[in-house]
Amino acid sequence: MPELPEVETVRRTLEQLVLGKTISEVKVYWPKIIKRPDDVEHFKHLLIHQEITEIGRRGKFLLIYLTDYALVSHLRMEGRYGLYSTADELEPHTHVIFEFTDGTSLRYKDVRKFGTMHVFPRGEEEKHLPLSHLGPEPFSQDFTIELLQKKLSKTERTIKAVLLDQKVLVGLGNIYVDEALFRAGIHPDRKAKSIKQTELKKLHTEIILTLEEAVEQGGSTIRSYVNSQGQIGMFQQQLYVYSRKEEPCRRCSTLIEKKVSAGRGTHYCPKCQK
Repeated sequence: MPELPEVETVRRTLEQLVLGKTISEVKVYWPKIIKRPDDVEHFKHLLIHQEITEIGRRGKFLLIYLTDYALVSHLRMEGRYGLYSTADELEPHTHVIFEFTDGTSLRYKDVRKFGTMHVFPRGEEEKHLPLSHLGPEPFSQDFTIELLQKKLSKTERTIKAVLLDQKVLVGLGNIYVDEALFRAGIHPDRKAKSIKQTELKKLHTEIILTLEEAVEQGGSTIRSYVNSQGQIGMFQQQLYVYSRKEEPCRRCSTLIEKKVSAGRGTHYCPKCQK
């Protein structure tokens, strides 16, 4: 599933491609993707004649801001956006099309059909699910060492489970939790409340740095992720542990191990993360 760096990369590419375009028609071929409003015809009606004014992101959610509405889109496992000519042939797994007045169209493709779309009056999107329960952004001033300590000190869960919780901190998924924990030297099965102050400061720093570096590289191409222009991310070439089972650790040469932690396949170095 795309995490913060991948969604941020999609946001940046869409910003280059569709800002200022006005929707002339909306076509929906897989209605289950549309979650709000629950009537697909109403969904279409709301968006026609709306201009795309801004592309935002909240955690792993893509926010397409229109004249009067905000479209909240989650890509799930394999959702992709692409800009086409309206006359281009329809490709397989294309489920939603936003046609523009200039003869181009933004198409949403999703092999697994797990993606979701919600439409809210602009300014209301943060007050309702799926955004209302989300924690702070890693790059925001709200994500402080004090906040992280507060979240960790009150739970019996493992540090891996806490960092995957989008109510605690948004944008982190399996890839970047594994990477940040390695860089901080913390075993994924450590009890969150056992993390010492010095380790906490290191973890806070490494979460931010890991995500910043991944954004700069366009995210990680794991499985079939590409951005909105069909380009792959390059951060996977810098991964320390994720997807590197039985490969030598880049720091100590110990073989990377994989286990299930917090219900997810988890990669770690048994020497660097005791």
